[in-house]
Amino acid sequence: MILKIKNKDKLVVDDFIFKCSIGKNGVSYNKTEGDGKTPKGEFGFGDVYWRADRIKKPETKLKCKKILKDAVWCDDPESDFYNKEVKFSKKYRFEKLYRRDKKYDIFLVIKYNRPNIVKYKGSAIFLHLTKNYKKTAGCIAIKKNDMLIVLKLLKRNSKIIIS
Repeated sequence: MILKIKNKDKLVVDDFIFKCSIGKNGVSYNKTEGDGKTPKGEFGFGDVYWRADRIKKPETKLKCKKILKDAVWCDDPESDFYNKEVKFSKKYRFEKLYRRDKKYDIFLVIKYNRPNIVKYKGSAIFLHLTKNYKKTAGCIAIKKNDMLIVLKLLKRNSKIIIS
């Protein structure tokens, strides 16, 4: 199954068309850490993460992981843990996964700059939730109900094309 981003505000999955938002600075083949761009290309998917204290485990064929309170995603290009989930540490810069807002109540890792990680090429690219379709720091964001539909449709070998 192939998901496609069209016109920078639509996520197409089979016969479904979902409104979405992307990076505040558009899309790029030359993404770098912190540039506010969504990476162009074709990518697979990693794990689905969810906040078990807020929502039930999603129905999906993909591997699911509960978000723990100390879970963070390293976005420090100088760290050996760059673009990976780790436990909280003050040794490196990171993005919290257990957030007060609801953006990461459920999210899907887009395998950008993974598994062969290149430092400064960009990290933490997810399909996550939005309430208002505000532009992202480089991720793709959709509404919660749309996310639940997408997750039901995805197969382990599904891909996303961002153009």
